[in-house]
Amino acid sequence: MYHNSCHQYQLHYPMHNNCNNNYQTYQPQHYCNCYPYRKINLRDYGQCPLVVNIDQAAKQNQTYRTALWTGKYFQVTLMSINVGDDIGLEVHPTTDQFIRIEEGQGLVQMGDRKDTLDFQVMAYDDYAIMVPAGKWHNLTNTGNKPLKLYVIYAPPEHPYGTVHETKAIAMSAEGKKVQI
Repeated sequence: MYHNSCHQYQLHYPMHNNCNNNYQTYQPQHYCNCYPYRKINLRDYGQCPLVVNIDQAAKQNQTYRTALWTGKYFQVTLMSINVGDDIGLEVHPTTDQFIRIEEGQGLVQMGDRKDTLDFQVMAYDDYAIMVPAGKWHNLTNTGNKPLKLYVIYAPPEHPYGTVHETKAIAMSAEGKKVQI
């Protein structure tokens, strides 16, 4: 309908860009996935506006954890969990989590104590998992391919720009020991 647009509606970009305090014409610095299945530049877009095919981004991600967007009140990270591996038993005292599985399957475990994970449910493609703050939890890949997912933390859990190529690197960065 409109020239140079992938949408039927015209896009309006305000004159002020909060990402660089530039009062000139706003040149969007966010990624708009106008062409399906085009490779996405997986990096932390910070507090800039972002429109992305999250399913494609999650499936494209090859790292244990990559922060895709870190804002003031929440954060989106992409994760790829190897076959037979897990996120790692953890608790976030003041952070709620939303986990969405885009590809694969896994065992979800939660409980009020580290040694009492009395909630156990299998989750598959397109399942969403809500983890309340203060709840011990883990997600183990029980499938035969990497478990692709994204996580929303509120408030943010990891530093801006976080990229952990492997679980071992993530555990080391967080001061945790990897259990083998």
